[in-house]
Amino acid sequence: MMLDIQELIGHLHPVLVHLPVGILLIGILFYWLSRKEKYSGLRDSVSLLFLLGAISAVLSCITGYILSDAEAYDEGLKNWHQWMGIGTALLSVGVYYFSRKPEQRVWLNSLSLLMLAGIFVTGHLGGSLTHGPDYFSKPLAELWGAPQKAEPVFKKPIPDIAEAVVYKDLIHPVFQARCASCHGEKKQKGKLNLEDEEGILKGGKTGKAIIPGKPDLGELIKRLTLPVSSKDHMPPKNKPQLTDNEISLIKWWLADSADFNKKVRMMQQPSFVKPALLAVQNGVDTQAVKISDVPDAPVDPAPEEVLNMLKSRGIVILPVAKNSNYLSVSFIIAPATDSNLVLLEKMSKQLVWLNLGGSKISDNGLRSAGKLVQLTKLYLNDTNITDSGLHYLKPLKRLQYLNLVNTKISTNGLSQLTELKALRNLFCYQTNIHGRDFDQLKQSFPRANLDTGGYVVATFAADTTVYKGPGK
Repeated sequence: MMLDIQELIGHLHPVLVHLPVGILLIGILFYWLSRKEKYSGLRDSVSLLFLLGAISAVLSCITGYILSDAEAYDEGLKNWHQWMGIGTALLSVGVYYFSRKPEQRVWLNSLSLLMLAGIFVTGHLGGSLTHGPDYFSKPLAELWGAPQKAEPVFKKPIPDIAEAVVYKDLIHPVFQARCASCHGEKKQKGKLNLEDEEGILKGGKTGKAIIPGKPDLGELIKRLTLPVSSKDHMPPKNKPQLTDNEISLIKWWLADSADFNKKVRMMQQPSFVKPALLAVQNGVDTQAVKISDVPDAPVDPAPEEVLNMLKSRGIVILPVAKNSNYLSVSFIIAPATDSNLVLLEKMSKQLVWLNLGGSKISDNGLRSAGKLVQLTKLYLNDTNITDSGLHYLKPLKRLQYLNLVNTKISTNGLSQLTELKALRNLFCYQTNIHGRDFDQLKQSFPRANLDTGGYVVATFAADTTVYKGPGK
């Protein structure tokens, strides 16, 4: 119980710390204004403001010290913030003392200016401690036309990708570059440490960060795939975001078993991870930083009767995030019949991700898909769709991800979708698109990451079953 009370007191620091800042700033303002006869009426309130400011500054120091003991922060930055806070609190006591002695105005003038500087420096250090060292510098850089860009994680190619240790060579560098500033050895927000195996498996305050074999159930993937605007999205929107390739690598590692010692050649390579492996192998991640694929605007829940009817037919419907009304639909079990697809139109405001991969959907069935105007992801891989059906997708102005792998589409069909300006990821290998057709597509979709296959990532034993006939 004592530990709980201590933690509660520490968590009062973010609340209390704003009191001395506001009160002391007003006190300084009133003091300097009261020196003019026009504002002499403010003199009576100056000492009271400095007294209240000094008391709240001392309380802020106490709660801050308790918080620093309970949470993990960068030691160097924490010490500077701590001592600057104590110094500013002592200055506030001095300012109050001299405010009651008009004959000592010279001291009051000097100490009030020193305290003003202390407030701003301490505030800067506190913001950097809580939100990262670029908390103030980044907005200023953007204001002056120099926005900070995320440094690529894999700056050097790993030619022998087959022998790379998945965690050490592919996952840990991503955690270091994108997560360690808040969840490393020096600072552990939410008591989560992604620096080492023990911390990753332990998780944090909100639960398990990862669940081996079940990537979508752990907090890590949930937070990474939330809308960027969400307060629970990680990393925070003011920090460099992960690319789709980086998220694919993490999902792949988690889906296999989250083994810390396996090499790439020991793991199956599903199609979604091959572009990421190729990027690492070449040392070039050409993908843009991940854009939120869930709308920011709130939306009403989908009609309950429609949801129940679809679920009764075996259609998998899931929210894209906790407490979100935006939905993901997959036809893993149920057939993608025209009647089932027509039902989806009744929740066109809520449906953002639709997986029709491997289904028997026809060109005519794409009529209904084209009416789901909120779609940002659409999987049509391994279906019998042709160029004739693609024109139905023209209204999908929000579409960012389109998977057409192993279909009968061609360049002529895709040319009907050039007005989809939001498209960022287009998968179109194992189709009727070949050779120079891809060059044409790159011109037609300049903003999209065009996945054309042709990977040079080796096929490993784990991917292949060798059949030996009788007697062999």
